[in-house]
Amino acid sequence: MKRLQVKNILVISLITFSVLFMSFHPTGSRAPEFKLKTIVIDAGHGGKDPGALGSSSREKDITLKVAIQVGKYIQENIPDVKVIYTRQSDVFVDLKERSNIANRNKADLFISIHCNSAANRSAYGTETFVMGTKNFEANFDIVKKENSVILLEDNYKENYEGFDPTSPESYIMFNIMQKAFLSNSLSLASKIESDFTGRVSRHSRGVKQAPFYVLWTTSMPSVLVELGFISNANEERFLNSKDGQTYLASAIYRSIKAYKEDIESL
Repeated sequence: MKRLQVKNILVISLITFSVLFMSFHPTGSRAPEFKLKTIVIDAGHGGKDPGALGSSSREKDITLKVAIQVGKYIQENIPDVKVIYTRQSDVFVDLKERSNIANRNKADLFISIHCNSAANRSAYGTETFVMGTKNFEANFDIVKKENSVILLEDNYKENYEGFDPTSPESYIMFNIMQKAFLSNSLSLASKIESDFTGRVSRHSRGVKQAPFYVLWTTSMPSVLVELGFISNANEERFLNSKDGQTYLASAIYRSIKAYKEDIESL
């Protein structure tokens, strides 16, 4: 546990230093304008991990269709932005590898797409998460569920250096991570939820903070989008419909476009 804490304190220190360093040239002048060049889109779950299960559908199938459609909209309408997928078929990708893909490709934005579920089948609505520990206890069931895919991986104890996704104690170091990117992550998350309500007429449960592993370990602004509750019969039908997937994907795309315009105008 100590190794993990020390490692991640060093990571956040380097990130913070890099952000400050890149803001200025050695001469003291401002750095060139920031451009959003690369986006990594992560379709949650896949392969042996089906994700949440509805009465007739699986989370992994819905997330893949929506993720690919978001990428297609970006490629068609913002051709100067490179789109990278963590998966483009029904394959299992380690949780750690998803964030590694974004980090290796020096992505400027990471978006992970998921579907929610709850024992209370009347629960419904969208929500978008950014990295943080605010209201952690209230969100712990969702966090535990999304992070527990780690337990399906080979040698997960060695790969994650003792991190236990089911133990609240494993999350104590998370509040120091991603702070360098919190403002931008919140900006995108707010745009997504606003588009879901204003353009797609979905009920928004709001922008929330939670220590999802894929958000914690990415070195760029990152969000995790819950498209709706697959455990709710009405939302499951919407999530599986062609129109529903098109509306949700276009809302995420429009939010990315608006986010890009905002940060590049600074």
